[in-house]
Amino acid sequence: MISAPSLLHRRKRPHDASSPPSNLHGPQRSRRFCGWSVGSRFFASSSIPPGAGFFQVDMGNFFSSFPAFWPRGKGLREYKGLVDACDLTTVVTTDDAKFPPVPVVTRTINDPRNAVLNSEPYYKKAHEKARSHDKRTSEISLQVNLLEETRAELQKSAEAPKEDFSQLFIPLTAEEENEVHECLYGRGSSIEVLALHEPSNIEVSREKFWCLKPRAWLNDEVINLYLELLKERERREPKRFLKCHFFNTFFYKKLACGKNGYDYKSVKRWTTNRKLGYELIECDKIFVPVHRDIHWCLAIINMKEKTFQYLDSLGGVDHHVSKVLAKYIAEEVKDKSNKEIDLSSWHEELVDYIPFQKNGYDCGMFMLKYIDFHSRGLTLSFCQENMEYFRKRTVKEILRLRAD
Repeated sequence: MISAPSLLHRRKRPHDASSPPSNLHGPQRSRRFCGWSVGSRFFASSSIPPGAGFFQVDMGNFFSSFPAFWPRGKGLREYKGLVDACDLTTVVTTDDAKFPPVPVVTRTINDPRNAVLNSEPYYKKAHEKARSHDKRTSEISLQVNLLEETRAELQKSAEAPKEDFSQLFIPLTAEEENEVHECLYGRGSSIEVLALHEPSNIEVSREKFWCLKPRAWLNDEVINLYLELLKERERREPKRFLKCHFFNTFFYKKLACGKNGYDYKSVKRWTTNRKLGYELIECDKIFVPVHRDIHWCLAIINMKEKTFQYLDSLGGVDHHVSKVLAKYIAEEVKDKSNKEIDLSSWHEELVDYIPFQKNGYDCGMFMLKYIDFHSRGLTLSFCQENMEYFRKRTVKEILRLRAD
């Protein structure tokens, strides 16, 4: 039986730069390989010819397998530093001055009242201190008691409603386990198509499914097909899920990394009302996968709360992504809805607590579950230990072309 994990598996960020976390990640795309030189910290990615086979390397474990070079564990920190150097901001040539200003980053508190409720009231300290010096302060005790009653009522009302995670951790049946095992480890041609999604024309061969094996990096086909299934799930049960838009894995790079940097025209036709049946201004949340050469992250445009979020399962932050998306959503709404967005009322958020990965290959899976939980309006109540189950569940859902 798989149960929802406790919040003890979460860690608070930002991390101390002097002691980076051991959580690592790896490249995601099956047709991409990496070349590196440890001494120079050089990294380059290039494309494998279409005819080449499936190729993956766990660079986190690679670095940590050379104890002669560095003490135990330092290889993982070295790799984390390499990943930090491979940032999309080094690719985008656009001058940040051209982007609309997004207010200074604020720290997210799930319930703003928690700052008061989780700390000892100042007025109590002040009262006790005053009483120790002046016995005549006893007449204000009534006011203190009143404040205590008010605070108690506030604390009672601040208790978060219980969330329903019952549909998120349902164990696979024996039949489903066999189906998943046959897909990942059964005999058959590697190029055999096991899932074809006709509306998006995305097909997933047996070889593409292998990225959902343990310790493998997710590829574009699997991620994009799963996002299509999330779209269909929302249309099928609109009352159960938020109204969301799910961009595919190619959107952000197309938008941010054109020949001249930022390029709205290259994605302008992706969101016509004729294609979508709605406009982005009508959505609650817009999900944007961000691929940092060897790592998957997630950006969220929260239209309802007027915020930009950046979720990185390694705890990283990239403010440039928010600037790019701020300019995009302003242009998009102006173009499609003929309305102006006042970005001065928007702000970028850092999320206090999110589940973090503890290895070098699960970042793609973490990104998909960030999207899955956010599209349900739920807190991110999962952890590293759930990834093996989520991989199997994703295989099952893609094979059946239906997200639960």
